[in-house]
Amino acid sequence: QVQLVESGGGLVQPGDSLRLSCANSGGPFSQYVLAWFRRPPGKEREFLASISRTGGSSYVANSVEGRFTISRDNDKNTLYLQMNNLTPEDTAVYFCAANLRGGSQANLYENWGQGTQVTVSS
Repeated sequence: QVQLVESGGGLVQPGDSLRLSCANSGGPFSQYVLAWFRRPPGKEREFLASISRTGGSSYVANSVEGRFTISRDNDKNTLYLQMNNLTPEDTAVYFCAANLRGGSQANLYENWGQGTQVTVSS
C-alpha cells in the first residue's frame, strides 16, 4: 500500500509556475497508476491528469491541457505536477492519488495524499 504526501503548494501570482510533488513512503510505487485531482473552494473534486505505471503514457484533462504536465520518477518514488501560467481559477487543494487500474473518477482511487493548498492571487 502506498502512502502519499504532497508538497510544493503555496501562494503564487497569476502567470507564475509551480511544481507539486507527491512522495511515497510506502510501496510498491511502480505498481500503481497515479493521478492528480484538485478541489476548488466550494466545488467538487476535479480530475486533472493520470500517468501509467512506467510513465510511458499520460492523460491530461482538457481543462488544464497545455498548461499542466504530469510526470513520475519511480526511482525516487515521486509523482510530479508541473503547472504553468496559473490563474486565480487554479486556486484549490491539490491531491495525488493511486490505484491499480487508473481512470478519471475520484471514487476509483483508494489511496490519497492529504492535499496541498495552491492559491493564485495578485
